[in-house]
Amino acid sequence: MFVIGLTGGIGTGKTQVSDILSRLGATVINADLVGHEAYLPNTETWEKVVETFGRGVLTESDEIDRKALGGIVFSDPEAMKRLNSIMHPRIFDMIRERIDRLEDEGFKTIVVEAALLIEANWTPLATEVWVLTSPAKDVVQRLLSRSNMTEETIRARIDSQMPQDERVTYADAIIVNGGDLKQLKKRVEDAWHQRVPA
Repeated sequence: MFVIGLTGGIGTGKTQVSDILSRLGATVINADLVGHEAYLPNTETWEKVVETFGRGVLTESDEIDRKALGGIVFSDPEAMKRLNSIMHPRIFDMIRERIDRLEDEGFKTIVVEAALLIEANWTPLATEVWVLTSPAKDVVQRLLSRSNMTEETIRARIDSQMPQDERVTYADAIIVNGGDLKQLKKRVEDAWHQRVPA
């Protein structure tokens, strides 16, 4: 089994690349969606989050209000550290279970799409790490067109992440998303044919 750990900063096109890889035959595990499952009410992770941050992070239906939680952790590095120490190991285990199950079912190529693949120490899940890069101006344009964030907010988000130069030092393959979708598709297909076992 061949597992691609696909990562990149905000707005670099991870979802687009996952879609292209999916059409090439890979099965995609999206770490964000796994994270949503980890937050489900009355799970062990949910209990730890509530114990750490209080019932103020819950909605009326006892679900974790990610916006309220985000409001706490994004402005407090220590709180973010506490949240990550709860979530990252749990999501790692959930993704590993999923990979094992897919392998048992005979799937050959899996993509783990994860913005925090490197920062959360999830690289051991992957056979190879593929890093998406994009010029900052393209990222800003992309996010302005599809989100309600201001340019200032977008640049603050970019600055809060691992720098692109550092991220690429972990890469087995670097895919540059700096043109149109056709160019991106060709770059992804080239990487697939060169690197993924037939």
